[in-house]
Order: sequence, then C-alpha cells, then structure tokens
Amino acid sequence: MPKKRSGGGLSPTQQAAKFLGVSVLAGAVLAGIALPAVGALGLAAKGSVEGFDALPTNLKTPPLSQRTTILDAEGGTIATVYSRDRTVVDLKDISPYMQKAIVAIEDSRFYEHGAIDLKGVLRALNKNARSGGVSEGASTLTQQYVKNVFVEEAGDDATKVAQATQQTIGRKIQELKLAIQVEEELGKKKILENYLNITFFGQQAYGVEAASQRYFSKHAKDLTVQEAALLAGIVQSPSRYDPVNDEAEATKRRNVVLNRMAEVGDISPAQAEKAKKAPLGLKVSRPKNGCITAVDNAGFFCDYVREVFLSEPVFGKTRKDRAKVWNQGGLTIRTTLDPQAQESVQQSLKDHVYQSDSVAAASTLVEPGTGKVLAMGQSKPYGYGKNETEINYSVDHSSGGSNYGFPTGSTFKPFVAAAALEEGRPATQEYSSPYEIPYPEPVQTCSGKPWLNTAGEKVPNESESEVGPYRLKKAMALSVNTYFVQMVADIGLCPVMKMTDALHVVQGSGEKLPEVPAISLGSKGVSPLTMASAYAAFASRGMYCTPIVIESITQKIGDKQQSLDVPKSTCSRAMSEKTADTVSTLLQGVVDSGTGKAAGLTDRDNAGKTGTTDERKNAWFVGYTPNLSGAVWVGSASQQVQMKDITIGGQYHDLVFGGAVPGPIWKDAMTGALAGKDSPSFNLVDIPDEDKNKDKDKNKDRDKGKPDDGNNGDDGFIAGLTDGGNGNGGGDGGFPGNLIQGPGNGPGGRH
Repeated sequence: MPKKRSGGGLSPTQQAAKFLGVSVLAGAVLAGIALPAVGALGLAAKGSVEGFDALPTNLKTPPLSQRTTILDAEGGTIATVYSRDRTVVDLKDISPYMQKAIVAIEDSRFYEHGAIDLKGVLRALNKNARSGGVSEGASTLTQQYVKNVFVEEAGDDATKVAQATQQTIGRKIQELKLAIQVEEELGKKKILENYLNITFFGQQAYGVEAASQRYFSKHAKDLTVQEAALLAGIVQSPSRYDPVNDEAEATKRRNVVLNRMAEVGDISPAQAEKAKKAPLGLKVSRPKNGCITAVDNAGFFCDYVREVFLSEPVFGKTRKDRAKVWNQGGLTIRTTLDPQAQESVQQSLKDHVYQSDSVAAASTLVEPGTGKVLAMGQSKPYGYGKNETEINYSVDHSSGGSNYGFPTGSTFKPFVAAAALEEGRPATQEYSSPYEIPYPEPVQTCSGKPWLNTAGEKVPNESESEVGPYRLKKAMALSVNTYFVQMVADIGLCPVMKMTDALHVVQGSGEKLPEVPAISLGSKGVSPLTMASAYAAFASRGMYCTPIVIESITQKIGDKQQSLDVPKSTCSRAMSEKTADTVSTLLQGVVDSGTGKAAGLTDRDNAGKTGTTDERKNAWFVGYTPNLSGAVWVGSASQQVQMKDITIGGQYHDLVFGGAVPGPIWKDAMTGALAGKDSPSFNLVDIPDEDKNKDKDKNKDRDKGKPDDGNNGDDGFIAGLTDGGNGNGGGDGGFPGNLIQGPGNGPGGRH
C-alpha cells in the first residue's frame, strides 16, 4: 500500500501520480487507444478508469448572462441593466489578434492537443510534486472553459463559486471528463468563441466584447495587436493586471503576451518589439449599469419595471426563479413609458420643487382604459448621494416605495361620493354639514359590528363660517369635511370599502384600508400610482384597469431570440357609467371654481381633487382628462416637515395646500404630456345648483374682509380622528412619527 502522510492524505508525489494517471487515462479515452496494464501503474490505472467512467458526461451549459435593455414605448433606450456586463459575439466579430493572443498565453498548443495537453500535465506534475502542492495548473483552454461554465452557473452564490473554482483532484478529474465531451461536441473554433465570451476580464466586464468596450471603447473586432495582448494578459489575474489601477504591472503582462505571440509565430519579433513600445492606449468607458443611468430621470420607473418583473409569476414560480431570469439578462423590455409625458413630468417637478428643498414631490401618469403607466418622476433624483433617494415615492412598499404610502387627505372624498351614488343617493344629496360635529354613531360596517365613537372624536370644517346645509356638488368643490363624514354615517362604511376594493385602493404597506369613518378624510397612506389608477376609472366611465409597465419582452439565448409572456392589464367595472360620469361632473367643479382652480386646464375637459393632511405634512392633487390620469404628492418622506412658513421651489408659502403646490405641478405635467394629443370630452350629467340666494346668504361672512388667496378655504387642520387620537391632530396611532417613510402622527383629512 502507498504510504500516507500523518494527516491521512496522500503525499504530494502520490497526489501527482494519481493526477497523472487519471490525466493520461482521459487523454487515452479521447484518442481511442488503450494503455498497457503492466506493473503498479497499470493496476492503478484500471481502478481510475472505473471511477472516471462513473463521472457524468453531460455539461449543462447555462445561457450566458448578458445585458438587459429597457426601452420606452417608442423604442428609445431608458437604461441598460445587467448582473454581468456581457455582449455575446461570434468568432468572426473578434479580432484575429485577440484569438491568437489568448491562445498563445493560455494554451499555445490548443490546436494540437485534445481536451488534455499531456505535455502540459507532465510539466505541471514535475513542478507541483517539487513544491508539495498545486502551484501550477495544466488546464487547457477547453478545461478553463468548463470551469467558467461552472462559475457562470453558480451566479452570485458564493458557496457555489468557491466549489467551482476549488483546486482539488476531484474537481480536476471532473473538468477533464467534461472537457473531453466539449471537444467532441463543439470543436476548436466554437470552444475558443465560447471561452472568449464567457471569461472575466476585470472592471465588471465579462467576455471580450464588453472588455474591449470597457478598456478601449471599441468593438472586439477592431482590437490591435497590442490591445489584444493587454486583454489576453488580464485573464490570468484580473485584479493584479488591471490596467486602470496598475498600468505598470499591466504593461509588463502585455509584453509577456507579445513575446509569447512572437515565440509561437503569431507575429514577428519586430512586430512584438514595436507593439511593446506602444502606450497602453486606454480609452476607458465606465460601467453604465442599472437604473441610476436612466435617461429623462426615469430611474424610478426603471426600478419599478424590475420590481414588477421580480413579482410577476408569469416570469417564474418563485422570486428566486424570476431573479435568475433577470440576472441571466439578454432581455429587451419594451415598456409603456411615454417619453413626452416623462419629460413633461420631470420638467414640472423641477420647476416647482427643488432637489435641495426640505420636502419632495412625486408624480405618476396613467392612461385610463389601459392601465399603462406613462410617466413616473420625483423631485429628488434616483441615487445614493445628498438630496437623492432610491425610494420610489410613487409606488407601494412591496415595489420599492415608502413603508406606508402617504395620507391622501380630501383626495379620498370622491371614493365616498362614488359609493353613495352607487347606493342610490342622488347627486343633489344634502346634509346639514355644520362647522364641527362629533363623528356620528353608530356607523354600519361590513362585519355587522357597528363603529362607535367611544373617544368622542370631533371633526371640524376649515373655518367657522363654513356651515351647511350643503349639497354634494358644493361640498365637493369646497371639500367640506363634515358633509362627507355625514355621508359615510348615512350609507355606512361597507359601501365605501367595496368601492375602494373595486378601485384597488390599498395602503402603501399593501394592507387593506381600515373600516373607520376617518378614512373618508384620507387618514391612511396610499401611493400616487394607486391614486392615479383609481381616478383613471372615473375617466374611463367606471372601468378600472390594473397598472402595467411592460408591453413586451424578448430574450436572447445563444443565437436565438424568444418572446416571453408578459402580464396584461385586467379591466373590470368598478362602478356604473352614470356614477363615474357624475363624479367627473362633480370634480370638474373643483377645478372650475373650487379648491383646485389653480390646477385647472384651459384647453380641454379636466377634473380633479385637492388634498391636504393634518399638520400640512402632505399635499395632493389627483386629476384626469378623459385620456390621462395623474397624481401629485408633495411632502416629507419621513413625515417630519410641516409645510408652514416654508419655501418650496423658490416660492414662499405661509401654508401649503393641495391647490397651491401639487395643483400647478399637475397642471404643467399634464399640459406637456397632452400637447398635440386628442382632446375628448367628458359625458357630463346635469346636477342642479343649490338655491343661489341661500348659498349667498350662508357664505356671505366667510370671505368678508379676507383677501382671495386662491385656496378656497383649504388651509385648516383636523383634530385627531381615529386609532387612538388625542383630539389634537395626533390620532394615527399605528404609525410612530419617527419611522422613516411613515405617514406621520396625524390622520390626514384636510382639503
């Protein structure tokens, strides 16, 4: 028996002998010849043959991960994203110098031997036996390719990567067996092509095309001899021979490659000497990866596309499966983004809210009837620096948004009105609407257990002069709080919950809205995308369509392109056409003469609603035309800023309200987005006005001696409403005010 070392393993000489035996056997199998089984070596070989034959022979070659390109609706590039920056090219598109350089330095006998280079094995055997370890490999290009396949398959799994690169006899044997298969199936040219496309060249560049672009800003087919030598030299140790960080070391390595090319006859000695004297000639292109590089500040939209992909079962059963497809890349994703609308949104945000302001703004535009998200922007850019953020304020937390969304204030009131209209209440419905009332009780709920005002909570209007009775049209235009609280008490909470369910209105956390009367005043956090999509149902005469951002996807696998199924918008009737048309008529009054007058468009039918929450931590405007719906939110993501005595976008505001900052943002964004587009009309209904004399007498004191500030009374606050409120505006007990991205302490609920 062979002697073992004290540690129980074979000695270096015995390891080398075993390595040689298996390597020789593998070479023999490839050549189709038999070895004489004589002496101890023959017996050892026989045992090795049995173990060798038991190894699997099928190399599962994963598709090489490549760049994914995200396009807008017109085919323009939004961003390029990738797990590994790689562009697969054919051998004919790789410089002959590059092909010769990599063969010369990595496996100069590549075209002469089979999968295993026996001369190389003997050379490595001698050196490794003398060093007592594995100090030199004998891997051919084919074996290196096999190893790279294992690394590619491991992806970002550190454990699998370590296993794929471990220097053990077992791993070498497996590589040898699979290398034989690869040589038989692919042939030398295809192996070289695959190797040059799979190997890592440093600086995040995988494959020679990406490496050529990274270091020289040119295609691989255009590489000169000295450029090719530089890239070929990097492969052995991308960190050590990185020309960007160590030009001297990279130059030495390049010259070694040039000398080797001359030795094997690929170039003349004179060519080698000339090339060695040339400078490296770097023209580095920095990696342009990810949504941070998106054009037109569409980084948040780009990130939302990724989140949608990772969440949609159509792309894989589990998130892990979907992530594997995403990281594999090679995708061309055509999205719904309208470049005109996106540019308009971003310009409007830039004009009205500065990046350095203490508050932020977000806006999303959605197409009624299709659910297509046409634009998505923020005042603070996508990024990780000062006054930047990676949080997408337009979407729910599950899609990369804030933890809870943002309280919507009175932009919630149209949902209450729609629920009442569906319950049969007339558009002329009138309630006493006093200045202040306790929350009415009991209020019926879906569970059958009535809500009771056990805390004695009260709700006021904006000012003491705002006193009813009011009908629905006037109450909506002026955003009268007590009116809508009375409406909820009249119809019950369940119709409101059914309406918001039909409109897919949920909290930014993904949770259902709570069944409490304060919800009628927008006390809970919702995302702008959710609000824009819900209002789009009013624009499309009652049809709600789930938002979509992906139009089509093609995936390149090898030389083939395949189309992937993509999620489609699902449209369903949320309310009758009459109800939707009535709401549009009501909300047209808001922009004509109500709290949203500053937001009204002058060249087409439009409707909308303002919203300002408790302590002025959030201000909203949500509105629509028959062919475009949009939501704008302004506030502090941490909910720590009260928008009083504040400068936003260079303009001072003593009090911020929905019609003042969000309204003009919406107006400008919509104007640009719709420029040159059709101007369809609403299907309005006739809603009789209140008695004009009564209305005049009722409100004559409200504006007496008070300058017209354009806010139509939209500058108050509401006391604590629910969930543990204290009567002083602190009633949203579920959300501590110090939680980043939370909705703050107040329940919201103002105009």
